Amino acid sequence: MIPLDRRSFLGLLALPAVAGYGQTAAPGNQGMVSRGAPPSPRPKPSGLPFHARFTDMAQSAGLSQEVISGWPDHVDYIVAAMSAGAAFFDYDNDGWLDVLVLSGSRFGGPPPTASNRLYRNNRNGTFSDVTEKAGLFRTGFAYGVTVGDYNNDGLEDLFITYWGQNALYRNNGDGTFTDVTKEAGLTNAEPRFGSGCAFLDYDRDGHLDLFVANYVGFDRESIPRPGQAGACTYAGVPVFCGPRGLPYGHHSLYHNNGDGTFTDVTAASGISKPAGGYGLTVVSADFDNDGWPDIYVACDSTPSLLFLNNHDGTFTEQGLERGVALSEDGMEQAGMGVGVGDLDLDGNLDIIKTHFSADTPGVYLNDGSGNFWDVTRRSGLAVETRYIGWGVGVADLDNDGNPDIFEVTGGIYPELRNTYKTPRLIFRNLGKGRFEELLGMGGPGVDAVHSSRGCAFGDFDNDGDVDILIVNHNEPPSLLRNDVTGSPHWIKIKLLGVKSNRSAIGARVTVRYGGKVQAQEVLSQSSYLSVNDSRLHFGLGSSTTAEIEVRWPKGEIEKFASVPANRLIHITEGSGITHIQKWGSS
Repeated sequence: MIPLDRRSFLGLLALPAVAGYGQTAAPGNQGMVSRGAPPSPRPKPSGLPFHARFTDMAQSAGLSQEVISGWPDHVDYIVAAMSAGAAFFDYDNDGWLDVLVLSGSRFGGPPPTASNRLYRNNRNGTFSDVTEKAGLFRTGFAYGVTVGDYNNDGLEDLFITYWGQNALYRNNGDGTFTDVTKEAGLTNAEPRFGSGCAFLDYDRDGHLDLFVANYVGFDRESIPRPGQAGACTYAGVPVFCGPRGLPYGHHSLYHNNGDGTFTDVTAASGISKPAGGYGLTVVSADFDNDGWPDIYVACDSTPSLLFLNNHDGTFTEQGLERGVALSEDGMEQAGMGVGVGDLDLDGNLDIIKTHFSADTPGVYLNDGSGNFWDVTRRSGLAVETRYIGWGVGVADLDNDGNPDIFEVTGGIYPELRNTYKTPRLIFRNLGKGRFEELLGMGGPGVDAVHSSRGCAFGDFDNDGDVDILIVNHNEPPSLLRNDVTGSPHWIKIKLLGVKSNRSAIGARVTVRYGGKVQAQEVLSQSSYLSVNDSRLHFGLGSSTTAEIEVRWPKGEIEKFASVPANRLIHITEGSGITHIQKWGSS
């Protein structure tokens, strides 16, 4: 017998699941895939205290506008069910995180306030709605956002995906943005269902390129509404149809020409070679440690995609053979959100992907060369299968030096009221790649039930811990302030590219502290269609200093020894540490 290699073996496992791969899903299929996987037995709690507590401050902070996405009691079409992401970013360069919350619309009568919302940080725990002043008021169904300085002028710009036409907003530096989609060459010839998106410098020329995923081919006129002839059902209740049964979305790559315009290189780069799939969240990071950015696309109910960078302007899709396309038993899953971080503290970037209810998330450990191993059940995350998972992040919530996992959940069918609003989840890192779900230990902001979608991670009040911004379906967003007790240490790192792109997207930071090593990268999208604080946060536990190594997107490496804790460290490419900020009494 001829031995099977990894790709052949996984291909045999996946045959029943991907028989229609590359085609529209077969008639009669509907909704999102779930394996019906039973949860793992819940082990005895560790009994360890958890020193982070989350309180929802959105109302008092002024994040008051409702996120519109369909009707509160029913959803007619899939475009109203998926909802959107959010971003923590500093649009005015004052050192404080501002907030962008995306919003959808409503067929048959959207409220006049239905728009994306930009909230400026007032530096006192409150925010001001500056949407209209900033020129960002726009109606329609928005989904994903990526943040990056595409023209290298020192200001963070926005790209937002829509059902219809996407939008590139140039930051003018005076508190306003200008829609430059058409002049940049990013207008679609035909309306599309844009979803995940990410700025990346795939050819390392110092200019940010753009990858855009598309979810489904959606034609409202050809899809029945719930209750109509040919419509779909779930649990015996009439519901919207999709994604299965609808045409696949197809993904695009745009090269930055360095003059404010982009060129579509989808075919030339090899991105169009795979058939596509129901693409959602996009993450660009260097997964195989070769110094070049790769692209991972979480796909809903189709195999997820991993495009590895060939260093010559082209990519090769290797999700199946690298172990991140399917579940450990070779089945499709409803890939929604993606968290990237160093789960087992070995200096490599691992992946967690969220899925539908009655299924486990996917936890993939990276061996350092871009091969991943599904360790979901061994990791401890398979104990929770009750909820539909969306936004997810890898962040050290209690600053103990071990990155934790935070996930938001929510139903897609408001008609099923008993499963529509569900809590947030925390999986505390116990070390060595093992986690335990914390029940009733994260504070009221975690236990509260909502139908949530995107979430972003960042320190909005500059107090040295990680706060969380959450998009809630047909409710105002949540802003979870984190209050860490005890005296664990931390360090934050803000990078400024010079030869590399100014946003330093794709830069790798490796920190060593207390015998541990942890890697992070500056990402332009993760979670669910969302953007995190670009200041990388490392909990240090009891360590009072850290060793820092920065690998810039163009490949240069800089090292810094004995950097003191409890500070924000500004590092400029080629110039070393250029500024240190010590916050509060730390």
